[in-house]
Amino acid sequence: MGASEAKWPAIGIDLGTTYSCVGVWQPQQNRVEIITNDLGSRTTPSWVAFTAKDRLIGEAARNQAGKNSSNTIFDAKRLIGRRFNDTNLQKDMKLWPFKVVPIPDGNNGLKPMIVVTNQGKEKQFTPEEISSIILAKMKETAESYLNTEVKNAVITVPAYFTNAQRQATKDAGIIAGLNIIRMINEPTAAAIAYKFEKFTNSMATPKNVLVFDLGGGTFDVSFVTIEKNVVKVVAVGGNTHLGGADFDSRMVSHFVAEFRREHGKDIGDNPRAIGRLRAACEKAKRLLSFTTETAIEIDCLYDGIDFSTTITRARFEKMNMDLFSECLDVVEKCLKDANVGKSEIDDVVFVGGSTRIPKIQEMLQDFFNGKGISKSLNPDEAVAYGAAIYAGILSGTTQQNDEQFKLVDVTPFSLGVKLSSGGGRFRVVIPKNTPISTKMEKRSITAFDYQTMMRTSVYEGESSIADENNFLGDFLLRNIPPKPKGVVKVIDCFTIDANGILTVTSTEESSGRKNQITIMNHSGRLSKIEIDRMREEARVYNVKGKEKKKTANAKNSLENYMNEMQDTLRGGSGKMKIGRKDKRKIGDAIEQTAEWMKLNNNNNHRGEACKFEEKINELQSSFDHIIVKMRQQLKTGVGVGTSYTCPKIEITAEWMKLNNNNNHRGEACKFEEKINELQSSFDHIIVKMRQQLKTGVGVGTSYTCPKIEIVELD
Repeated sequence: MGASEAKWPAIGIDLGTTYSCVGVWQPQQNRVEIITNDLGSRTTPSWVAFTAKDRLIGEAARNQAGKNSSNTIFDAKRLIGRRFNDTNLQKDMKLWPFKVVPIPDGNNGLKPMIVVTNQGKEKQFTPEEISSIILAKMKETAESYLNTEVKNAVITVPAYFTNAQRQATKDAGIIAGLNIIRMINEPTAAAIAYKFEKFTNSMATPKNVLVFDLGGGTFDVSFVTIEKNVVKVVAVGGNTHLGGADFDSRMVSHFVAEFRREHGKDIGDNPRAIGRLRAACEKAKRLLSFTTETAIEIDCLYDGIDFSTTITRARFEKMNMDLFSECLDVVEKCLKDANVGKSEIDDVVFVGGSTRIPKIQEMLQDFFNGKGISKSLNPDEAVAYGAAIYAGILSGTTQQNDEQFKLVDVTPFSLGVKLSSGGGRFRVVIPKNTPISTKMEKRSITAFDYQTMMRTSVYEGESSIADENNFLGDFLLRNIPPKPKGVVKVIDCFTIDANGILTVTSTEESSGRKNQITIMNHSGRLSKIEIDRMREEARVYNVKGKEKKKTANAKNSLENYMNEMQDTLRGGSGKMKIGRKDKRKIGDAIEQTAEWMKLNNNNNHRGEACKFEEKINELQSSFDHIIVKMRQQLKTGVGVGTSYTCPKIEITAEWMKLNNNNNHRGEACKFEEKINELQSSFDHIIVKMRQQLKTGVGVGTSYTCPKIEIVELD
């Protein structure tokens, strides 16, 4: 990372299907801090909602989904980097309450677009844009905690993400205003967390670890060897469409059928009913990890009908047993690819919220002949934890730097080209589980006389037939010298970078000159122009959002300050005396400000934070006048009551009793010192109050203004 990039702290982000999490390495404490959001939660739902007035993210979006289901987006991770005609995408669309439509991708294909109504207008968003909104929220959460701008981030992706999904995730990060210093696989991040959490000191022997990562929407397995300063991934397996959301969907389908049997009505086409049922099923799934039976009760689910039912853990396990078994199949295949047996595994690490399901734990323990499962990591935070560690390593804030700590990951799929002859066979250039970064070449010759161009079609997958694999893209190498077949040689160079993203370059070398084309714009990927436009739109929206938040804070500060002053006028338990004129001055100021706020809540000044801040300053100037008089009263003793209660004053009262009956009686300097002590205490409160008013933090909640009893003075 360059010097210009290192001036910002680097964060680690787990961009999850259902929840996202952000962490940062704290060099002072030599540990990772998982950062809480504005609600105090360490994870944030990966939900985005569009309303008539605003855009909501996280818990706020999820909480209003029941009444705004068609404009509430979730599962964006299951959309990103996929084509519209993807089989899994088509299945998911039947369960989503929001609308997904196809648009041309510019490469004779279709890409999915999410349709919502926002501020009275229909708008379309790409999955990258929705993911960027969540990433921007993680960025904002980190900036609020660190009190500084954040640019650099390590973002995690499922190990089994395709090249298109990785590139789309990277694009989402760019739109969010992040500089992605590295993308790493989720189980790899968890392995880093495991290494640093369990082996803080040197390791006597290397450890063989199986990371079992079952989250809300994706499933990954990685076999990893861990040494003193090395985390090496040997083999990976997984399914980018298997997770807790699929278990929820099984329950939803089950209860849709039950509702149809009992009431003769089909709720499958009602987005609001399905959304409410899905939320209830997710809650029931979580409860079944701790109890053997739970109830589902939804008032007015559909057509005024209340829905009440129960589900047992055994029933839940039965309806999902094929999915649980699929998880074990992936584990077995991963071990086979790594050429290791069950007995060679030293530890099994659980990651992802779905690993809390008792049946999953039971099946894994049985598979490994009773071997214990490591639960030293928080399954919801482990990925972000490891990403934050690696972000610290790359940015140089940890005790180990990038040269001292070695991370070796692998490519999850074989990569290669489609042969023009031989029935469209798939020729592998980079085999699956090849360590990355890597670079490999394939040599080709012209197939017929005087050929002037050559097409290269790139795929990823394990089938020997190219079209049965995932098509990445193709391109033409033009201006090949026209010579007899077999004379002209072309080299296709496949390069996978540290982020797992593929670049293919074709070079013709028989003539001594080279033509080079890099395959980056795979089918459906956003263009640079589109990314730049979306990034600018996101930046403008965030600026407006910050100004709106600043205005709201300033308005709240003004209201809280007025309330404090009104409480002061009403009096309290103390007897700090204020004259009639001062009382009237404060009362008039409050009344005038209240009228001003009514006017400015409904005119063009609405949204201008400076207007509210100016009013706060006006009221402060009125209140400062009273503070001066209070100080004078403290110095002279005129008008000061005897029953003003404050911890510092109570301590002073005890001191006065003592010093009225000892040898210090009559020493003015002692009493003057006490006056200064009280003044300094009171000054501290005033400073704190002003700081709160400026920032909007803590006003009216954690600060209690001293009560002043109004005593009429001539």
